[in-house]
Amino acid sequence: MPEEKNFKQLDLPDCDIRYYPNFFSQEVADAYFEKLRTKTHWQQDDIKVFGKVYAQPRLTALYANNDKPYSYSNITMWPNVFNGVLLEIKSEIEKYVPNEFTTCLLNLYRDGRDSNGWHADNEKELGINPVIASVSLGVERMFHLKHNTNPLAKHKMILEHGSLLVMQGETQHTWKHQVPKTAKPVGERINLTFRIIK
Repeated sequence: MPEEKNFKQLDLPDCDIRYYPNFFSQEVADAYFEKLRTKTHWQQDDIKVFGKVYAQPRLTALYANNDKPYSYSNITMWPNVFNGVLLEIKSEIEKYVPNEFTTCLLNLYRDGRDSNGWHADNEKELGINPVIASVSLGVERMFHLKHNTNPLAKHKMILEHGSLLVMQGETQHTWKHQVPKTAKPVGERINLTFRIIK
């Protein structure tokens, strides 16, 4: 049996979100950050917003144990093969989240100007009620949640270095989330979102 890890169940309606603040120790998280920062095949895609094309405000990469592409916001990404670091992290998550993840979308936020706008991970290839396991490495960033139909249901939290956030159940159909820009001078953050592509 794996060792117990403390998590906080978010007390929000119509969702199932768990937060493990110290899923990885600082030492382990530091090592993962350094390896992923240098070994990942980062790319910057263009996105179209209201007819105008912009460089996406972060770098991304897709890794998987298959060759299935992932599409969002009119971007289609083709996966690299899982490397040893990602397989190690995936294996540790799967001890606590009983799923076999096929795919990992990585985001590199280089500074406070890099962000991820309001969205849900509800693409059809993720299936009904997808499980998203999100690891944060590097500087802390704010994470916002808002309910799709109840304007009073919203939540803000800090995603810490070495933490794991698990969104499951109906969460992606009822809530949106974002990592907003910040004017504070902040360093780099890597976010790994493990998912299952059907």
